[in-house]
Amino acid sequence: MRVKFAYAVSIAAAVAMLTACGKKQDGEAGAGASAAAASAAPASEAIVVKIGHAAPLTGGIAHLGKDNENGARLAVEEINAQGLTIDGHKIDLQLDAQDDAADPKTGTAVAQKLVDDHVVAVVGHLNSGVSIPASKVYSDASIVQISPSSTNPAYTQQGFKTTYRVVATDAQQGPALANYATNALGAKRIAVVDDATAYGKGLADEFAKTAEANGAKVVTREATNDRATDFRAILTKIKSVHPDAIMFGGMDATGGPFAKQAAALGIRAKILGGDGVCTDKVGELAGTAVQNLVCSEAGLALSKMDRGADFEKKYVDRFHTPVQIYAPFTYDAVYVIVDAMKRANSIEAPKVLAAMPSTDYHGVIGRIAFDDKGDLKEGAITLYDFKDGKKAVLDVVKM
Repeated sequence: MRVKFAYAVSIAAAVAMLTACGKKQDGEAGAGASAAAASAAPASEAIVVKIGHAAPLTGGIAHLGKDNENGARLAVEEINAQGLTIDGHKIDLQLDAQDDAADPKTGTAVAQKLVDDHVVAVVGHLNSGVSIPASKVYSDASIVQISPSSTNPAYTQQGFKTTYRVVATDAQQGPALANYATNALGAKRIAVVDDATAYGKGLADEFAKTAEANGAKVVTREATNDRATDFRAILTKIKSVHPDAIMFGGMDATGGPFAKQAAALGIRAKILGGDGVCTDKVGELAGTAVQNLVCSEAGLALSKMDRGADFEKKYVDRFHTPVQIYAPFTYDAVYVIVDAMKRANSIEAPKVLAAMPSTDYHGVIGRIAFDDKGDLKEGAITLYDFKDGKKAVLDVVKM
């Protein structure tokens, strides 16, 4: 098996040395090539180390993908400004940002491109349905993958040693929403709709299991897709079964129109959604119907993070746009990767990977430490409703 180098060197001498060394077999390539490249670089020259980022930058949820990219970019710029030294060599981080279009096939191609670009680690992908198939590509290359927002439990249950995430899972988020529906709202009859993606269906499944365990009845289970715009047929059927609440598993690009069309049909049942719909953007898409929406995020609200206000100011000053959801999580994911590089004293992907299980990092989102699957040991679910079209914290559920 040929092993690809986990970094790129910005100076001609180092590139020449790497070329002369060639690609060694199996585990030999990393240490030997890294030492050769580092020794070839004069102390005054910086070695360029790429960190990959993958998210949708086109399509209906491009605003979420760009938010994630911005968080990672802010971290990279900060670390470079502060100065980073690994194994006695100056490091210049470079964000290798790719558009996966929220599409599984595109996502696996993007993953292979990042491997071919010799990234040391990857922050991504945004969607569970993309993170899951892409994860095998990173696993085969022994490259760390930290998702800032993929919540489907299956992502970290594949037996890969490379998969990590810095958010709670749908096995926590779904029950939190269901408990709110049955306990706070007193819902007995619930309609469940999902967008047929790994994220939307997975979240809806977890919600339904807990709702039924709590004594509620799922009176109808419907499926749409993540590019739908017209939900009137589904909503007409839902209206006929008179639910007390409706759970929608999907993203804001579809959840907003769904809520708006439900209101237009005179449906008054509260609509519940996960982190995919839990954005300020959904307020624009749903209009006044957003006041009938309750949603969750698989982490603390920015306002509840100890360093949230400081992060928000830096983010807005740099990008002149508000934080959507998961920019603090991508920001911390970059710092977690750099923390692993420091502890490994290496820029080689396999050595950075080996340092990941012992991570204990305190970031903007709080303490980050992982269990043996790569999930957070300490998670939180935040519930929101909307006031004047903007999210307002209802409750925080510690996991």
